[in-house]
Amino acid sequence: MTDTLQKFLFEGAPVRGELVELSTTWQQVLSRRSYPVAVQTLLGQMLAAAALLSANLKFNGVIVMQIHGDGPVKLLVVECDAELRLRATAKLRDDTPIADDATLPQLVDAHGHGRFVITLDPKDKLPGQQAYQGIVPLDGDSVATVIENYMLRSEQLDTRLWLAADGAVSRGLLLQKLPNHGGSEAPVTDELATWDRSVMLASTLKDDELLSTDIATLMRRLFWEETIRVFEPKHPQFHCSCNREKVGNMLKMLGKPEIDEAIAELGKLEIDCDFCGQHYEFDRVDCAQLFAVETAADALLPPGGQRH
Repeated sequence: MTDTLQKFLFEGAPVRGELVELSTTWQQVLSRRSYPVAVQTLLGQMLAAAALLSANLKFNGVIVMQIHGDGPVKLLVVECDAELRLRATAKLRDDTPIADDATLPQLVDAHGHGRFVITLDPKDKLPGQQAYQGIVPLDGDSVATVIENYMLRSEQLDTRLWLAADGAVSRGLLLQKLPNHGGSEAPVTDELATWDRSVMLASTLKDDELLSTDIATLMRRLFWEETIRVFEPKHPQFHCSCNREKVGNMLKMLGKPEIDEAIAELGKLEIDCDFCGQHYEFDRVDCAQLFAVETAADALLPPGGQRH
C-alpha cells in the first residue's frame, strides 16, 4: 500500500483538514526495533501528527517532535521533512515494566518533569539564522491534546487532532481554523458554525474506526454534508538521513581526548543509528583522520588567523 496524506479545505470558511494513513512507513519504523504496546501506540500517534503538521510547513526543512520523559520512557522522537520523509525512535529506561494500557502521563510524566519539544530546522539557513525550538511542559493526557495546546499557545491556531496507531497502521485527522484576513465572503457566524460543526462531527470518530477505515471513506462518512475542496494527495515514506560523515562529525564534537581514551580501551568505536539501525565502525585510523583533517586545515591559516 502507498501511504497517503490528503489535504482538504471547507469551501466558504477558513477551515482546513488533513487525513493521513501510514502503513509502509510505520512498518519500516517498527521493523527496526521492538517496543512495548503502549510505547508503540504513542510513537505511532506522534508519527501521524508529524506528517500532518509538516504538510503545512512553508519552508524547506525538518520538523522534529520530541517528548522527554521522567518515567519508563526517556525519549520519543519523530522527524519529518518537507518531502514528508519520516523517521522515529524511542528510548526506554532499562528493566522498567510497561503495561499495555499505560497512559502518556504514566510513561513520560511520572514526576511532573516531562517536556514537549518541537524544532523547525530550515535546510538552507540564512546567515545567522538558527533553528526555531519551542519547549513546553506536557500539557495534556494524550499526544493529540499536548500538540493542540502547543499550537494554540505558540502559533495562535485552533487545531484539533485525532490520532491512533496499532501494530499495523498509524492514522490521523487534523482540523485547523485559519485566521480570517477578510478573504472569505461568508459571515463570521457561518464560519464559526462550520468550525464547530466539523469538530463535532470529527469528535464522533473512535480509535477503532480511524484505524480500520480508509481516507476516502472517512472523509465521506464524516463530512458528507459539507462542500469540500480536495487537493492532490501526497505520499509520505520512511527515510533516515544518517550517514558516515554525520556520525564522524558527532564523534568530533566529543573531542579528541575522549575519543582517544575510548579507542585505547575498546580498540574501535561502534555506533548504531537509533532510527534505522545502520551500523558504523571507526577504528584508530578512522578516528585519527577525523581530527587530522581539522589539524591540516588549521595549518593553512595565516599567523594569528581564525577559521570562520
